[in-house]
Amino acid sequence: MTDIQTLVDMGFPQERVEYALKVTNHKGVEPAMEWLLAHVDEEIPETKREEAGEGAATGGDDPGSSSSAGDGGAGAGTSAASEGESVAKSVVCDDCGKVLKDHTEVEYHAAKTGHNNFSESTEEKKALTEEEKKAQLAIIEEKLKQKRIEREEREKADAVERERNRIRSGKDMTEARRRMEEIEMKKIVDQRKREKEEEKAARDRVRAQIEADKAARKAREQKDSSTVPNSSSVSSTTPPAAAAVSPTVVKSPPRDYTETRIQVRLHDGMTLTETFNVKEQLSAVRVFIQVSTGIDSPFALMTTFPRKVFADDDYEKPLEVLGLVPSAVITMTKSSA
Repeated sequence: MTDIQTLVDMGFPQERVEYALKVTNHKGVEPAMEWLLAHVDEEIPETKREEAGEGAATGGDDPGSSSSAGDGGAGAGTSAASEGESVAKSVVCDDCGKVLKDHTEVEYHAAKTGHNNFSESTEEKKALTEEEKKAQLAIIEEKLKQKRIEREEREKADAVERERNRIRSGKDMTEARRRMEEIEMKKIVDQRKREKEEEKAARDRVRAQIEADKAARKAREQKDSSTVPNSSSVSSTTPPAAAAVSPTVVKSPPRDYTETRIQVRLHDGMTLTETFNVKEQLSAVRVFIQVSTGIDSPFALMTTFPRKVFADDDYEKPLEVLGLVPSAVITMTKSSA
């Protein structure tokens, strides 16, 4: 449906509709309608009628009409006048009886109503009276108002839908971010779990090594003790008289210790006790403390009587060289590093 048909159906004359569309540069129905409403009483130029008149005047010079010159001209004029009285001035819809001005209105009416029965009529379509014009203007203004309301409601619905889409997309982004955080947290937890398992496996290996060293040490001690002859009794050759004169005490030779008992006092006051070979280094005691307590932070060892804090090179010395035989008490202290 064209803009001309729309405005003609609203009751505006076709000539004024075409002129209004021309004045508004064919921008649409609403600008043309506003112009028509603002210029209801204004006359429009009759250029089209003048052009039609000029076309009729030039048509009189047609060669075919020359045969009717002379005495027959008056007869032709009389017949034209008689035919002018029966010329169709409008078209009537046989289905509803509505008078239509031209074929443009007929096509629009047929498309709008579905009516197909039309006939020509000599009845001329009457122009609207002032009351009809006012009523038509009121109807048009109401339609314009309704269209504006529908447009505003449509714009509001579109705005609401856009806001819903924005909120929905924001929720989707938040959910995706939460899932990513959960995945990262799970990776961190799994990594810590693997590290703990590796640390436990390392401590188990150290404990197993310590147990193997103990077993090997005991085996060597048993082998060494089986080769030494047993001396169950010691005979005394001192004469009784001499013994009575000078009762001297014979000191036994120093024992050759193979093991030493080490007691370790921890930071929290608890104690650990373990037996080591006198040939083992002081670093073995430190490894034993780390495995037993799980402490990873650096620490130092010291003795109280006499007070001595062991230096780094002392950890490579055997326990017997450091004087920690046959037993000793070692205290944990903070590292000076």
